[in-house]
Amino acid sequence: MHKIDLNGLAIANDQPLTLIAGPCQLESADHAQMIAGTLQEACAAFGARLIFKGSFDKANRTSLSGKRGLGVDAGLKVLQSVKEALGLPVLTDVHLPDQCAPVAEIVDVLQIPAFLCRQTDLLIAAGETGAVINVKKGQFLAPWDMPNVVSKIESTGNTRIMLTERGTSFGYNTLVTDMRGLPQMATTGYPVVMDATHSVQQPGGKGGSSGGQREFAPVMARAAVSLGIAAVFIETHEAPDTAPSDGPNMIPLAQMPALISTLMQFDRLAKANPIHL
Repeated sequence: MHKIDLNGLAIANDQPLTLIAGPCQLESADHAQMIAGTLQEACAAFGARLIFKGSFDKANRTSLSGKRGLGVDAGLKVLQSVKEALGLPVLTDVHLPDQCAPVAEIVDVLQIPAFLCRQTDLLIAAGETGAVINVKKGQFLAPWDMPNVVSKIESTGNTRIMLTERGTSFGYNTLVTDMRGLPQMATTGYPVVMDATHSVQQPGGKGGSSGGQREFAPVMARAAVSLGIAAVFIETHEAPDTAPSDGPNMIPLAQMPALISTLMQFDRLAKANPIHL
């Protein structure tokens, strides 16, 4: 089983749960630090580890009018401010091979968006940075297709890899999550992550933007964590209905402490009684 050492934080399917959380889009340094600080306090209270996430660019918005984000330079400054102010590892998406090296100078975890998970040049460029790489499984892929993605990154000598489930396309504007995919991906030996908020997204469901059913995001998180996984990915915002992107599927920040407490209870039970395939 692969165990990732991230700034002294051990991430593996048999280790205590790590929370990957933050807003969908980065908005400002103060806003990012407010959300990160709230999450850090809750994680400390209930024994969870935390990686702060925030995107500097949402390159796959439903429509041309969708807000993209701060951009690389401004976004990296915000992420650097979170690291300096709170001492947290940070994660962000990369979309192009030439973004990987400069982003990895500041960011601890490079995330490969689901739509790009088979882009060989992007995977290799990300792997070559030596950073931790979190790959979201494409909505169009089966869990047993992910070893092909893993092998592309491993070809660079980088084995600091996490694999994320975020739902599978099910007809139009709908996703469904097959929980069998989590233990199936875990057979690769790499840490598995559940994206609880994007799994309840309704892609393009509002015509010019995506919809979502945020009330089911905690359900997905609880179900996944009960299987015994390395991490859960959750996007959160203090006012999701006015957030610049993915508001319909984000969990309100005020609800996060109670959810983290519950998830850690499920995690302890799951890790004490592991599933073996």
